[in-house]
Amino acid sequence: MQKLDMNSEEFKAEMEKTKEFTDKVCESKGWVYNSNEEVNEAIIMGLSRHKLLYGKRFCPCFMVEPDESKPGKFKSVDDRICPCKPAIEKELPEDGICHCQIFCTPEYREANS
Repeated sequence: MQKLDMNSEEFKAEMEKTKEFTDKVCESKGWVYNSNEEVNEAIIMGLSRHKLLYGKRFCPCFMVEPDESKPGKFKSVDDRICPCKPAIEKELPEDGICHCQIFCTPEYREANS
């Protein structure tokens, strides 16, 4: 597996891009961040790491593996690319929070802060 230097300028720049990306997801979906900043930072770091390693922001809570049908490409379990289909269609509407716990509804955050 490829190694990343999480203190490198490349990684720091990707973290900035990923934070902008998650900000836009919140804005476009009407979601907010979980009130736990440590969880949010860990997920943003994981998304950044996956983007640099695999070329996509796969949810860091799920395994990423080589895509047998596309040599040199990768896929995640349940095809979880942020914001993932299960979060959009099921988790946030039903539970108020996604599996990775970075995104939640304003109502969920208010009730759980």
